[in-house]
Amino acid sequence: MSITAPAPPVTVALLQMTSGIDSAANAAVMVAGVAAAAAGGAAMVFTPEMSGLLDRDRKRAAAHILPEADSPVLSAVREAAAHAGIWVHIGSMAVQIESDAGADLWANRAFVIDPAGQVAARYDKIHMFDVNLASGEVWRESAAYQPGAEVVTVQCPVGKLGLTICYDIRFPALFEELGRQGCDAIAIPAAFTVPTGRAHWHLLQRARAVEASAFVISAAQAGRHGDGRETFGHSLAIDPWGDVLLDLGEGDGTGAQLGFAVIDPARLSDVRGQLPSLANRRIIPKSLPI
Repeated sequence: MSITAPAPPVTVALLQMTSGIDSAANAAVMVAGVAAAAAGGAAMVFTPEMSGLLDRDRKRAAAHILPEADSPVLSAVREAAAHAGIWVHIGSMAVQIESDAGADLWANRAFVIDPAGQVAARYDKIHMFDVNLASGEVWRESAAYQPGAEVVTVQCPVGKLGLTICYDIRFPALFEELGRQGCDAIAIPAAFTVPTGRAHWHLLQRARAVEASAFVISAAQAGRHGDGRETFGHSLAIDPWGDVLLDLGEGDGTGAQLGFAVIDPARLSDVRGQLPSLANRRIIPKSLPI
């Protein structure tokens, strides 16, 4: 009888950013982060939601939101990945798409890029951030963005990686499906507001790791941005037991911080062996009161 040895531990890097309204400057930060991650021994680097441009002024932003094939930011990061020989997860970028009706719309799209610089996977954010916060902040993501409709996973150095973006974290059905598909890790890149971050960021991140019995890797935006908004930071790596492996805090005002975490596949089998919740899960009949 042959026994398959577990995959060896993998080092990943999380790039915490303070992306602004200058897409070229944001691209330069990402390219530098890719190089630094590779130099630090990471097999893969993760960036936040809206890494390429963070601008709430949609009229001003429109000039910089291009079709994927024309994006200088995406092109620069793909070239950097190939040069460094490292996997890159772009947490998301705004890209121009064509709707079924022929109109130009935007998508909040994540990319996984392989060490040859090729796009291995794409994911369009499913849940739109349409909220009225007690702080007075009003957000209507659906006014400009078309929601995605597909659950996406990809094989990469951390195993099977499930892709989500920011507000998706509040919708357990998506994470239940990623758990059902046997994801080893789930990416939750974000640009969380400060009020919602203080209240729910760590709580939700740890809960998603536990319920999916998977690592959670969440690169985040941090600090005050060029468009006036403020984001919570605290890029996190969490193991399947819910233990925090890395927390980059609120940021240091420099515009970018890089942190490293070790993803050990043996931890997956350990946790799933103790608490086989994925194997024990049953479908709840709609008629059963819960």
